Amino acid sequence: MLWTIFLLLNGLLILILLYSTRTRQSNEPPLDKGWIPWLGHALEFGKDAAKFLARMKEKHGDIFTVRVAGNYVTVLLDANSFDAVLNDTIFLDISRHRNQILKRTFNLQMPSIKPAEERKWMEQHFQGLSLSKLCTSMNTHIQNLLLSDQKDFGPSEWRQDGLFSFCYSLLFRAGYLTLFERRDNMTVVYKEFRKFDGLLTKLARGTIRGEESKTANLSRERLRELLSPNLLSRGSESESWQQSYYRFLQKEEVDTEMQNRALLLQLWTTQCNAGPAAFWFLGFLLTHPEAMKALKSEFRNLTLQDTSLQHHPINMLEAHSTPVFDSALKETLRHTAAVMIGREVVQDKVLRMANGQEYHLRQGDRVCLFPFVSPQMDPEIHQDPQTFKYDRFLNDDMTVKDKFYKDGIRVKYHTMPWGAGSNMCVGKEFAVSAIKQFVFLLLTYLDLEMCDPEAKLPPINHSRYGFGVLQPDGDLQIRYRLKRTQHAM
Repeated sequence: MLWTIFLLLNGLLILILLYSTRTRQSNEPPLDKGWIPWLGHALEFGKDAAKFLARMKEKHGDIFTVRVAGNYVTVLLDANSFDAVLNDTIFLDISRHRNQILKRTFNLQMPSIKPAEERKWMEQHFQGLSLSKLCTSMNTHIQNLLLSDQKDFGPSEWRQDGLFSFCYSLLFRAGYLTLFERRDNMTVVYKEFRKFDGLLTKLARGTIRGEESKTANLSRERLRELLSPNLLSRGSESESWQQSYYRFLQKEEVDTEMQNRALLLQLWTTQCNAGPAAFWFLGFLLTHPEAMKALKSEFRNLTLQDTSLQHHPINMLEAHSTPVFDSALKETLRHTAAVMIGREVVQDKVLRMANGQEYHLRQGDRVCLFPFVSPQMDPEIHQDPQTFKYDRFLNDDMTVKDKFYKDGIRVKYHTMPWGAGSNMCVGKEFAVSAIKQFVFLLLTYLDLEMCDPEAKLPPINHSRYGFGVLQPDGDLQIRYRLKRTQHAM
């Protein structure tokens, strides 16, 4: 028995040593394995991916390969070369790593689902007339919840809350009512969702242990029960988004258990970004008075243009151009959207960079794009990238600024909060509409200020890199009350 264990350990050690002896070939990207066998840079990558990759970029340039927990990951940070990855469906695979994440996080496996068919279904419901209906419903729910939450308080009575909690709660509830159409359990679902979301990154990375693992599993099961199709949309006259998705899963022959798990995935996918994005947007406005002043001035001009009052506030953004608003939101997302776009190399591939240089990628390795580091926080593309500039995406004549350069060459992707190519978020327009309407209605109906005028935004939670819009490590305390007059800005 001892001899068998010895042989197994010896064999394992030999495999580790063999794997650790990988060397860079002449036509491959710079290789940085780290000093810990097998683990490589896993600890530093997991602790603060942006800081680590920025350091690697400074050391190696726009492309390099690092070892992370036994995997070799080639990181590409040249935005003009992204298409070589995004458009390749032959040598690079998008689904394998994604399926592993879904299994770890949501315990979800749907082998019968074709990604192209699922995306086609999503596009049908988040574009055109369907999108318009969803946006109208979402906007109505935002307004109703915003006002109903204040009904027990007088117009001069201040309420205090954390800005992140306030934004996430209201936008989640509005989104839940829009897509799942059930009011009686939305508060319970939100509380359980926040518990699950707080542990989601550890689930996805496979680093969750002990009591946290137990809590995450219980929360996941509870949410599945609450989202069970037989409990949703009862009494609705028309088919809800959730019901339509459920029918799609049935058509694709997904079994009942996986259908329930897929609903939780869609709840997280559709609700995890709008609340945090609204928090950062309002947080930047509150801590940058010149930005708040410019935005409120634009809002006042909207109401002056609408002298006939033919447009209700809920539709005013659709009726008029809002260049300051759009630029400030885009700048917010440049600072806080941190998606990672991953592929698996299924065949040896030659990656041709925009500058003509070619690199060989090995089968079995992974490729990662991290737009947060570059282009979004690249000082060669965006001057003073750490500074919030609400007018960064405006020209002097108030037209949209969309031309940015690096080394004298125009950058195709100067910011990528919603991904690109086959990774482009299908629900982008729905999310943008919800964030804008929420901020507009909040500043229209409420007086809003920080409890401490000298307060700063809380730092980001570094564990959220790669999972959409970042979340804060802490909150910003605010107080708010109903305005005495609706347009008193």
